[in-house]
Amino acid sequence: MDAALVIRGGTVVDGTGSPGRRADVAVEDGRIVAVGEGLRGREELDAGGQVVAPGFVDIHTHYDAQVFWDPDLTPSSHHGVTTVVAGNCGFSIAPVRRELVPLMARTLQHVEDMSFDTLSVGVPWDEFETFPQYLDAVERRGAALNYACYVGHTAVRLYVMGEDAYERAATDEELRAMAAVVADAMSGGAMGFATSASPTHNGDSGRPVPSRVADLAELRALLEPVRQAGRGVVALLPGGVLHNRDVFELQRAVQRPVTWTALLTVKGYPYHEKVIADHEAARAEGVDVWPQVSCRPLVFQMNMAEPFTLNSRPSFAALMDTGHERRLAAYRDPSWRAAAWEGLSGGDGVLPFNWEAVSVAESPSHPELADRPVLALAAERGCTALDVVLDLSIEDDLKTRFWSVVANNDEEGIAWLLPRDGVLLGLADSGAHVAQLCDACFATDLLGTWVRDRSVMSLERAVHKLTAEPAAVYGLADRGSLEVGKAADVCVFDPETVAPGPLRRVRDFPADGERLTAPEPEGVTHVLVNGVAIRRDGAPDRAGLDGRPGRVLRG
Repeated sequence: MDAALVIRGGTVVDGTGSPGRRADVAVEDGRIVAVGEGLRGREELDAGGQVVAPGFVDIHTHYDAQVFWDPDLTPSSHHGVTTVVAGNCGFSIAPVRRELVPLMARTLQHVEDMSFDTLSVGVPWDEFETFPQYLDAVERRGAALNYACYVGHTAVRLYVMGEDAYERAATDEELRAMAAVVADAMSGGAMGFATSASPTHNGDSGRPVPSRVADLAELRALLEPVRQAGRGVVALLPGGVLHNRDVFELQRAVQRPVTWTALLTVKGYPYHEKVIADHEAARAEGVDVWPQVSCRPLVFQMNMAEPFTLNSRPSFAALMDTGHERRLAAYRDPSWRAAAWEGLSGGDGVLPFNWEAVSVAESPSHPELADRPVLALAAERGCTALDVVLDLSIEDDLKTRFWSVVANNDEEGIAWLLPRDGVLLGLADSGAHVAQLCDACFATDLLGTWVRDRSVMSLERAVHKLTAEPAAVYGLADRGSLEVGKAADVCVFDPETVAPGPLRRVRDFPADGERLTAPEPEGVTHVLVNGVAIRRDGAPDRAGLDGRPGRVLRG
């Protein structure tokens, strides 16, 4: 009997790591019903010369808000991703009290480059307060991709403590209340619990985000409901009071998989090798901790209206939430510049800022300067690199954008990390920093740049790391591999041409919000979510996308 749909004539790389084989894949009622040769369907998709793989899993996204105004979850849906995990870094948008929505929005504006105006009008804040109610709201509206979400530490702290979450330790009563909120989220379907102790995460008025105010005792208390639930993943950003060794001890206590963001390379500094040695020793003892690694350099296209890569420095942190005109006034002030330059040169007690990694990306008034290093411009003008950045920004009313390579710039180190056991592909940050970067195209970059062009691992290994490996860690038992009975999440791609395609700057978010996106990948032929084609013959399928075939994946 013919199946509803058959993907014919491709090479099936099923996600398990097994060698690819020529086979057809039959789909009925959103499930895979057969994998073999000679299958027939009432509808057929040609996969000749293509690889037929499970849909990709993006474990590090910030689509918490975007899912409401962009249920297609672009550009992830263009690049073969069929499942996303949101709420990373502790920045879920629920639970939230109505009166604290502006504070939540300001936090996300600074820490994840989400436009305050876009958040204000794009999220149906009146439809939810608790975390389970948030998942219900997403489910009612639907999404093109499968959607899972952590409950976030910062959100929980704000919900229980209000403004004080930014300022002080929690009382015993507040700890109990927060633990009850986490327990409620877990029972309502949270994928786990996420937090951040990263010194780069500053929110409202430049203050450390609420999760950074917490100590290890608070974190242990909030992980207890996850342990009791017996499921879910804990996602962390170490730093401050939370060190890598602490992560191992927390995992032993919670007895759930732990992943942390992110193990990145820095050229000339083989820190990543020591971290891997520590983790491999811990894994040999049974510790279930997974550092996240990335195949893409961490490159921000920042402007001085919201200079994310500089906001951790005191001079810039003091300007957060001061407004456009006050920023301009500070940037024009010679005394402010002198203090900022001193701090950026090491006077803040941290490493000097790396100006060698900064170049001009876009300048409305000086388009001829695109791709020019700021150090070269400083030498020509006889001034500091900071003066170049500020002078150009003032001329452009803070619309100048600068490329800033923050980390993950050691290609040999990346090639060494990517195929390893015990690491997950992550840090796409899809949905965050949308005006500054777009790494949601990580899967097509991995398959094109690192597998085909650089041969750092086999195609079968790469597909496994994009699919079955994260599915297993996250307990997605019915996804991640092309096997009979599993959900028909499928990506068909051309291994000879697959690539991320160009980045584009567009203004398609609510309140005229802008973003970088990658809407034109190469070699991504067909994508199915729960058996529904959302991409056919290299182009989005509008009918499939509008059907919103994704499911909210509740633990």
